[in-house]
Parts: sequence; structure tokens; C-alpha cells
Amino acid sequence: MHKRGIFVHIFTLLCALPTLKMQKLDENITNSLVNSKTFCSFANQTNHFLTMSFTEHANQIFNQVIKDYHLTDNVDTPIHNPYERESIDHALYLKCWIDTVQWHYEDIIRDPHIDPVEALALKRRIDRSNQDRTDLVEEIDSYFRQTYSQVKPGLDARLNTESPAWAVDRLSILALKIYHMQEQVERQDASAEHIAKCQAKLQVLLEQQKDLSLAIDQLLEDIEAGRKYMKVYRQMKMYNDPATNPILYKK
Repeated sequence: MHKRGIFVHIFTLLCALPTLKMQKLDENITNSLVNSKTFCSFANQTNHFLTMSFTEHANQIFNQVIKDYHLTDNVDTPIHNPYERESIDHALYLKCWIDTVQWHYEDIIRDPHIDPVEALALKRRIDRSNQDRTDLVEEIDSYFRQTYSQVKPGLDARLNTESPAWAVDRLSILALKIYHMQEQVERQDASAEHIAKCQAKLQVLLEQQKDLSLAIDQLLEDIEAGRKYMKVYRQMKMYNDPATNPILYKK
């Protein structure tokens, strides 16, 4: 059931998934939002999913995103999501693209010589990106919740500390850490000491990726079997809401 059962179960439920609505992403990814009627076209990937676990497939997509972004290595590069708009693959690709662009936003804003006006504009982009990331994670969780909506938890079923999509969020960011730590290991202008430290860190990140991937797959298997159940709590970021941020509503 670990690899096959989970996706066979998904395919029987996909057409019941309601329309997902999301807020706007930053300028270059607005047109790539998951704004679908269903994830029904995900069923077309049946044969592919039967041969690998959810996280094996997700990690492949994350690596593809990071490779695609670094073809230009520019935060203003428009996204070209290769997956069908109605598919979970589209959502995973978009999720990692947001993370990748924000990774480089964070690099840029730490330039000690950045113009203050540019820094403020970039901070606004980071804020929007964080909200977009949160919105997309919640939509992916809605997908998981609908997928397992027909599962009846056992009387002794336990609640996990985090939802599946927030664990997937960490997996996406781990892929970025691994890519950029590998870059440090391969630097020609760095000292042997620096490279050795980064190599050690890279090994830890790779082990963490392996462990987190296994934990996510086991969590999905437990939810499917009724050993665990999921609840989704929306991230109530009060500082982004003009009605709850006193600096905004008092003006």
C-alpha cells in the first residue's frame, strides 16, 4: 500500500475535489496559479505513480524546478510550468518555484550595499511571496484532505503534529538547500576548509531529505489506513491583514 495503494485510492477520489481558489502570486507567477475545477487529470499519471512513492515523485519535480530556474538564475524570470494546470504536479512545481525565487530574494536583500529604496521594494516582494507560499501549501492540504475524505479513522487514530502539505513544504526547501550546498562543495575559489565543512553539511542534508521523505510517505500511508487523521488549520497571519494589523487599521 505504501506506493501503490495510496495512489489507487487517490484516483478514486480526485473527481470529487472542489474548485480551489488562491490569492495572486507575484507578478511573474500570477498566471500559473492552481485555479482548477478538479485535479481529475492527475489520474492520467497512474502508471507513473504506481512505480514510485509520493515523495520520490515530488523530489523529482523539485529538482526539475531548481534546474529550470538556474538556466537564467534571475528572480524576474517568468515561470513556465510544464504540467497540466489541473494536476498536483502543477501545484508541486509552482510550490518549489515560489521557494526558489524567494531563496534568491533572501540572498539579494542581504547585500550590504543594496540601495535602501530597492531593499524596501524587495521586502514587499518577499512578503507577497511568503503569503503566496502559505496559500499554496493550504491548497495542497485541501487536496490531501479531499483525497482521504472517505477514510474512517480508527478509534485509536492519532493526530500528527503537522499536515502533509507543510511537510512537503519543508521537503521543497530541503531540495534547495542541497542544491546550493552542492554548489559550495564545487567552488573553485573556496578554501579546502570551507569545502570540507560544506561537504559535511551536505551529507547531513541528504540524510535529512531521505528521512523526511520516508516520514511523509509513512504519514500518508497511516492516514490512508486510518491510523492517523489530518486537520488543517489556516495560517492566520495577522500582520498581512489590514483588519488585524494595528499599523494598518489605525491609519
